[in-house]
Amino acid sequence: MMAVANPLEGAVSAHDAVVQSAIRGFAQRFGGAPAWLALAPGRVNLIGEHTDYNSGFVLPMAIERHTVMAAAPRSARTMSGAPSPLTMVLHSDAQGSAAEIDLGHPIDSVPGSAAGYQPGWANYVRGVIAGFQRRGFSIPALSVFVTSSVPLGGGLSSSAALEVATATLLEAVVGASLGATEKARLCRQAEHEFAGVPCGLMDQLTSVLGDARGPLLIDCESETTRIVPFADPTVSVLICNTNVKHALGDGEYARRRAECAQAADDLGVTSLRHARLADVEASPAIRSEVVRRRARHVVSENERTLAAVRHLHAGDFSAVGELMYDSHASLRRDYEVSCPELDALVDAARAIGRAGGIYGARMTGGGFGGSTVMLVRTSEVDGVIRTIGAGYARQFGRAMSPFVSRPANGSHLISFGPAGNRATP
Repeated sequence: MMAVANPLEGAVSAHDAVVQSAIRGFAQRFGGAPAWLALAPGRVNLIGEHTDYNSGFVLPMAIERHTVMAAAPRSARTMSGAPSPLTMVLHSDAQGSAAEIDLGHPIDSVPGSAAGYQPGWANYVRGVIAGFQRRGFSIPALSVFVTSSVPLGGGLSSSAALEVATATLLEAVVGASLGATEKARLCRQAEHEFAGVPCGLMDQLTSVLGDARGPLLIDCESETTRIVPFADPTVSVLICNTNVKHALGDGEYARRRAECAQAADDLGVTSLRHARLADVEASPAIRSEVVRRRARHVVSENERTLAAVRHLHAGDFSAVGELMYDSHASLRRDYEVSCPELDALVDAARAIGRAGGIYGARMTGGGFGGSTVMLVRTSEVDGVIRTIGAGYARQFGRAMSPFVSRPANGSHLISFGPAGNRATP
């Protein structure tokens, strides 16, 4: 279908390529302009890995990579005049596929009776719709175009960005505001039920509440957040995607969570948040050394995260960097969620060291692939990318994908367009 002139386009910042892509993609796919544009960022976790579902502390920041959903109401009638099915017609350019979601009936969870839902990526959207249905909202027929600059499978929360963008869109469509924490909880439940990943709240809460002033210290027990200012222009956050795709739904993530629950039960605490490292190391109640290693990582990672916050407040990036290296070593040894590609990037960063501009590095995200995060002197970023990129290509025969991000703001509705009362076919 031929693209049409779009009155929304001039109202959006020209530099925001992913937003412009959503507007153009909607016009090409459905014709006309979207009535709503909803945006949600991915996230990178500076430190505090696999602690969120243990009621611990994490320090993520939203990144300048986003998922955008462009949408408009669908006509209530077909071309022949017959009533049109109550559906969401959904197209993703990142996935190169489309889906139709029946909005006229309650959506069942996955796995279960809906285990055959395809395509799989649309299950994240289905899960969010199901959450709105359970809260009593009726969703009208919609045409939706999705585009994203968040790398898929890169450990940067592409799934949470899709969930939160969906929830932000549906808030606008039904004229409701769930509140930040409730919206994040709804999206987390969607991931639990429709993707089979028993994640904590970190990814969704960061996508909702991200702040350009700095990362968020999230207390995952109280589900409260605090901004940790990070405004020093001489230090940059460099993210290096290994392009090894991780899949958290394959059982390893759930296995780690179960091992942590076993450790907490052995130690007689409600969660590993309340365990002491000395008890983890010495308690005879922990009968499995694998379970002891998992607990050791979580408890020590909470300590590292709180220490990193103190050092960030003091501007001591060298100390933060050492904690990042320690975090990676713990994830590699005790939690066993790293991989050769991640290890190689962290080892290369340590070899370059502070003299070459790198304060610290670690894997970020669930693991088994994905990305590393590094703190780098801004003046040295280009040289670091060239050196590490060349070594990675020699070792693995493929390129990594690096980018720099400042902290970003969380999800929001970009605009109600002048086509708000216009239906698409």
